[in-house]
Amino acid sequence: MAWGLEARVPFLDKAFLEVAMNIDPKEKLFSKGSEQEFDKDGCPKMEKPYLPHSILWRQKEQFSDGVGYSWIDGMKTHAAAEVSDEDFAHRAERWPRDTPDTKEAYHIREIFDDGYREVTGVAPLIQVGEV
Repeated sequence: MAWGLEARVPFLDKAFLEVAMNIDPKEKLFSKGSEQEFDKDGCPKMEKPYLPHSILWRQKEQFSDGVGYSWIDGMKTHAAAEVSDEDFAHRAERWPRDTPDTKEAYHIREIFDDGYREVTGVAPLIQVGEV
């Protein structure tokens, strides 16, 4: 599809698309501070907001954190159990470049290395924590 165009309906939801299309186009233009203004002021001013109050005003999260804190805490607990203090202390000897900073990063790096032993020069490209 070198010259193709792919259109995607937001969330595959026609009702949401209708709400978005009925917002005044001037209100959808970005300017300094307009994003927060629209997020916090634009939607609640609607007679009947499309999103429930609990969704509209929830805390924003990084994309990777969308799975929930309990899942992330579970991953950290699992990594702490899998990676010994001794192994973690010698991590720089095993990975002198891009040395993992946490036991979670160490464990993920181990899994990567086990799955891609034949691939060389890939691990240095991983930026743990920037996903």
